[in-house]
Amino acid sequence: MKNLLTLLATAVIVNLAIAQGTPAAAKVNPDLLVLKETSFDFSKIQQGRPVTHDFLIANSSTDTLKIEDVRASCGCTTPVWKREPVAPNSNTKITVGYNAYNEGPFEKTVTITYNGGQVKMLTIKGTVFKAPATAAPENQSVDLLKKSNQ
Repeated sequence: MKNLLTLLATAVIVNLAIAQGTPAAAKVNPDLLVLKETSFDFSKIQQGRPVTHDFLIANSSTDTLKIEDVRASCGCTTPVWKREPVAPNSNTKITVGYNAYNEGPFEKTVTITYNGGQVKMLTIKGTVFKAPATAAPENQSVDLLKKSNQ
């Protein structure tokens, strides 16, 4: 919704500049990098099970989008992206992985740097719960049956 409002505001500024005949119309360019979402909640994750999420990116401009760097706030979060420039009106994705090693809630950020130092942020969050010690609860009746069959 925020991206849509930004695009609408840009369109209004361009139309006003054109109507007034000012050179501002030539300087206004819609944002190159448009995110479908800026955050994702993994909800509950079992400890020791890494998870990933794809953040979709659109280049809604007439210029080429160059993602220069994608950095996570810590080593437990790993972003993966294509290093090639994104053509106008094309899409790409950034896959963000999280290593669910530590138990408890988490919230991590990923910083995207693009086209000469412009920056956008992504956020992932969730809660890691401790894995059960065994696959199934112990059943004493099974042990009694095993002993009686010996």
